[in-house]
Amino acid sequence: MTDLDDIIKKCSAGDRKSQSLLYQRFAGKMYGVCLRYSKDATEAEDNLQEGFIRVFTKIDQFQFKGSFEGWMRRIMVNTSLEKFRKQNNLYPVEDITVYEGKQLSEDLLAQINANELLKLVQELPARYRMVFNLYAIEGFSHKEIGEMMGISEGTSKSNLSRARVILQKKVYEKFGVERSKVNNIIC
Repeated sequence: MTDLDDIIKKCSAGDRKSQSLLYQRFAGKMYGVCLRYSKDATEAEDNLQEGFIRVFTKIDQFQFKGSFEGWMRRIMVNTSLEKFRKQNNLYPVEDITVYEGKQLSEDLLAQINANELLKLVQELPARYRMVFNLYAIEGFSHKEIGEMMGISEGTSKSNLSRARVILQKKVYEKFGVERSKVNNIIC
């Protein structure tokens, strides 16, 4: 039995010290997950706390098959999505052809660091941010995203396309590209 397995079993029995150890061990990584799905740091902290409450109440359901971190990550994503669904109305957008075929140049992508990109992603409208993170970061299909968010597969695709266009515009503006080139990307 590994140290983590022992901590998980003690958490399942309600041991507060083990819960604290588990929190200390994973809070940083899980905060990063929550931050991707949140509008700001305060909301990410709220999602993290609520997510850990769910982890501790459901930890006895973990069957020691697969990664515990992956199991916990799924809870954090679902907690963030649930909060999002409660707070936001989703508006379907079906025509994705308007947004297809727009790409960032490789040179420009090389200039962006992860923190700058995360900041730009957090500035996206909530519905676009959720779809972008679920697709680009978590690797879910549009069908899965649609089921998770209660939207159609086409809406998921169009929201992803729109998120990419918005991100492209923000990136080009941030790095001083002429306005006319930005318009060509969006139109």
